[in-house]
Amino acid sequence: MSDWTDGLPEAAQAYLEGRRLDEVECIISDLPGIARGKAVPATKFARQDYFHLPDSIFYQTITGDWGEAAGEDGFIERDMVLRPDMSTATAAPWTGDWTLQVIHDAFDRNGEAVACSPRNVLRRVCQLYQEKGWKPVVAPEMEFFLVARNTDPGHDIKPMMGRSGRPAAARQAYSMTAVDEFGPVIDDIYDFAEAQGFEIDGITQEGGAGQLEINLRHGNPVKLADEVFYFKRLIREAALRHDCFATFMAKPIADEPGSAMHIHHSILDAKTGANIFSGPDDEETDEFYHFIAGLQNHMPDAMAVIAPYVNSYRRYVKDSAAPINLEWARDNRTTGIRVPLATPAARRVENRLAGMDCNPYLGIAASLACGYLGLIDQRRPKPEFKGDAYDGDGDIPQVLGSALDFFEEAQALHAVLGPEFARVYAIVKRAEYEEFLQVISPWEREHLLLNV
Repeated sequence: MSDWTDGLPEAAQAYLEGRRLDEVECIISDLPGIARGKAVPATKFARQDYFHLPDSIFYQTITGDWGEAAGEDGFIERDMVLRPDMSTATAAPWTGDWTLQVIHDAFDRNGEAVACSPRNVLRRVCQLYQEKGWKPVVAPEMEFFLVARNTDPGHDIKPMMGRSGRPAAARQAYSMTAVDEFGPVIDDIYDFAEAQGFEIDGITQEGGAGQLEINLRHGNPVKLADEVFYFKRLIREAALRHDCFATFMAKPIADEPGSAMHIHHSILDAKTGANIFSGPDDEETDEFYHFIAGLQNHMPDAMAVIAPYVNSYRRYVKDSAAPINLEWARDNRTTGIRVPLATPAARRVENRLAGMDCNPYLGIAASLACGYLGLIDQRRPKPEFKGDAYDGDGDIPQVLGSALDFFEEAQALHAVLGPEFARVYAIVKRAEYEEFLQVISPWEREHLLLNV
C-alpha cells in the first residue's frame, strides 16, 4: 500500500492488505441523505487535497427538482471545496474492484463550513454542547423492511420471499425463525459491516412482514450518523444481491408498522465523564428533566426534519408501534419519549418519533437541538404519563404541510441548527410538498371519479 493509506482506519487497512486499491468514492450527504460525490482513481485521490461540487446539491428535492433557495445572487451553482475526513475511510465491499469510500466536509472558498451540509449542521449542534461543557452521546436504532423487488410504482409493495419460499410473515416480533428466513441477506450485512469496521449491537425481527432492526453501540453523534449513512447503503447493496429491496421508507406497506430511527441520548460532563442525567446519589437530575422538557416543547417545531416526507406521517397511527404524542414515561413504548431501564451511569432518554426516512445527520441534530434548548430553558416536563399513551390525544403535526408551518416559525430551533440551513431546508421541503400535492392518488380515482 502507498504511504497515504498507512494512516487509514484499521478496518480499511485490513481490507486492502495485500491488494491494490483501485478507486476512491468521495462522498457527501445531501439534504435527503443521498450520497453525492465523485469516484476517482486511487492514484488521483492520492494527489488531491480536495475536490469541487456545486452548492446546488443542497437545493435539490428528493424527486430531483430544485427549490428556489439559492439566495440573492441567484442560481449560479458556486463550487464548494470538499475536503476528506480520512477517519471515515471505509471499504465498499460490494464493488467489483477494491474501492474505498471517504466522507467529505463542505467548505466555501473562504474556508467557512457550508451551513447547508447536514454533517456541518450536526457538528454545529455538538459544538454548542461542547461550549457548555457537555458531551452528547447517542445510540440510534435502525428499522427497515426487506421487500420483493418493486419496479412499478403503481403496484403495492410486497414482503420478500424468505428462505422457505414463503413471503415474510408479519407480527413475528423477536422471532429467531423469522430472522433465519432472511439469513443470506443478514449474512451479507454482517460481512459488509465487518469489512467496513462497524460494530452491530444486534439484529432483531420487528413487527412488520420482513421488518428488521439493527442496533448500534452508543458513541459520538457525528460518528454514529456517519455509520447510519453508510449502513443504509450497505443494507441496500446486501438486499440487491438476493433479489430483493431494502427500504427505509417510514411506512412502505399500508397494513404493517412503520420504520423508526429511535435515538437514545445521554449527556456527559466533558471534564469528569459523568452522566449529567444522574446525580451523586444516583437520582434523576434537573438536567434529565430539562432535556425531556426540551423534547416536549420543541419537537413539534422539528418534526419536518425528523419526519421529512408526506409518507412519514402515515407512521403515526394509534396502536401501530409508533407514537402519536410527546408524552414521556419510564419503560413505556407507547409514549413518544421513553426512559429505558438502565443503571444510573447509563441513564438516557429515547426519542421514538424520528422516522428511518430522515437524514441521520439532520435527525440526530434536530433531536439534540431540542434537548439542548431544554437544558437552556430549564423548564420542567409535563408529569410522567401513566398507562397507554395511545389513549391520549395526539400533539404532533399530522401532515408535512403543518410540520413545515411549525418549522418555518421556529426561531429558537433555527438559531441552534443554523439560520441559513433552516432557510434553505424550509424552501426545499416546501417545494417538495407542493410537488406532491399535484399528484392524483389511486384512492382519489377509485372513490371520487364516479361518486362525487
